[in-house]
Amino acid sequence: MYTHFTQKDMKQLTLIFAWMMIASCGQLNPKDDSDQTESQQERIVFVTNRDGNPEIYQMDTDGKHLENLTNHDSIDYSPAWSDANRQLYFYSKRDGNPEIYSLDMEDKQIRRLTDHPANDVLPNPSPDGSQILFVSERDSLSRNIYRMQADGSNVQPLTLNQLYEESPDWSPDGRTIVFTRQLRDSTDHSHAGNGEIHLMNADGSQVRRLTHKEGYDSGATFSPDGQKIAFYGLRDDFWDLFIMDTDGSHIYNVTNDSTECYSPEWSPDGQWLVYTAGEKGVYNLWKIHIESKQRVQLTHTTGRNEGPIWVKW
Repeated sequence: MYTHFTQKDMKQLTLIFAWMMIASCGQLNPKDDSDQTESQQERIVFVTNRDGNPEIYQMDTDGKHLENLTNHDSIDYSPAWSDANRQLYFYSKRDGNPEIYSLDMEDKQIRRLTDHPANDVLPNPSPDGSQILFVSERDSLSRNIYRMQADGSNVQPLTLNQLYEESPDWSPDGRTIVFTRQLRDSTDHSHAGNGEIHLMNADGSQVRRLTHKEGYDSGATFSPDGQKIAFYGLRDDFWDLFIMDTDGSHIYNVTNDSTECYSPEWSPDGQWLVYTAGEKGVYNLWKIHIESKQRVQLTHTTGRNEGPIWVKW
């Protein structure tokens, strides 16, 4: 049967077809889907004692959708993430004394990597996922920095001295390591001493001091582009977050308030720092936009929430 279309009918059909094409393109736009997927993969992993003992949790970057990742009755602490092999590293006392463990985020299997009567703490995987930095007392000198393969083999000291050291972090290119070394004058009998940020090559050579400010400085971490280092330190009896160039120059105070602020970690885009803030036993997680100084509180408990990292998975 032959159907006759008027000129008005043809215009309406053309408009309908055009709207169908626009709707179809909007639904199939790969950029929109990719952006949404990328956003959904960002998480903040941290330590909290909201269950009665320190556990490692993850949550969205706005503080929602919390999940207990370790779920054990012993201490679990100091999470560190490897983009290369999708493993979460931490230390735990679940086998008697602090040892390094890995958590596979695909199958949720936990594996013990170190096995030593001394304390092994503060793991940090290399950018390529092949090695792990950690701090240990195994040589009975003090807390020194060690390196091992990702499976826990071939443990080697990078520093070996009687100076207390902590918080090692790799540069994004894996060539250098930033860490804290406690310097103490013979007349200084304080508990903390003078912690200063140091830098060394990945093999432990060419150690050089970056900070020369009064008070204890620690928790140094490289920005994603490797151009800056964030850390926390004392300022007029208050703990604040600082950022400096990788040669120790151009230090400036990011938080500059009367609340204890520590443990900064960069967002993947380098625009935010997530950190711990609080006082008198109540510590929560915040994030601060580095340029605008906008602050957002992420947790709201009466205990401790600390040691955050900002990751994608």
